Amino acid sequence: MNTDPEGGGASEARARLLDTATRIFYTEGIHSVGIDRITAEAKVTRATLYRHFTGKEDLVLAYLDRADQGIRGQVAVARDSGASATDKVLAVAESIARSITSPGFRGCAFLNAAAEYPDPAHPIHQVVLTHRQWFLNTVTELLADTGDAPAAPGARHLVMLRDGAMAAGCLFDPELVADTFLSGTEGLLRKRTGLNSDPGSGSTSGSGTDSGPGPSPTFPSRSVTASRNH
Repeated sequence: MNTDPEGGGASEARARLLDTATRIFYTEGIHSVGIDRITAEAKVTRATLYRHFTGKEDLVLAYLDRADQGIRGQVAVARDSGASATDKVLAVAESIARSITSPGFRGCAFLNAAAEYPDPAHPIHQVVLTHRQWFLNTVTELLADTGDAPAAPGARHLVMLRDGAMAAGCLFDPELVADTFLSGTEGLLRKRTGLNSDPGSGSTSGSGTDSGPGPSPTFPSRSVTASRNH
């Protein structure tokens, strides 16, 4: 079995490097952190790092891939649930709100990375664009299921709300920012579906449609608990 002199298997050393890089890149930024800092905190040699990653850029790409997979997983939970189309959109928004109110929140990993790598042709910037296009496409598909009106304008609006909330969440009261973001999402859905925002009324207005079974849904009371995926 291939092992590293620092102790543990090769996969363990790689995981330790990626865990360390993820923590430091997210909390302190990418350009400000050197390879020596990462190897020292991960307790591995430079040689071990280069056995698993071609260099710092490769490590950054792995960090962003981990963030991407975490967000895709959160969205998949919402999409695969048996909830109504409207509730699926709300579930995605609530996962974002949980990120904003989680301990150590420092904004969106992808927006932060794009700010440090502004060249659109750079591989790291390209990964950011790919992730954002996937998210926009996904939100568009989810919104399309909530009504007959074109979903693209609302999806772009929701992504912009999300971007603003992710930026504001580490500058102002995160609970207030998360609640404002969720209110904005509910407003978008009301515009598309005419759903009543009062969870106790059991009635709706407008002629929007929703794919979920049973009585016309209303927006539920919000409960945001912490999550560490950003």
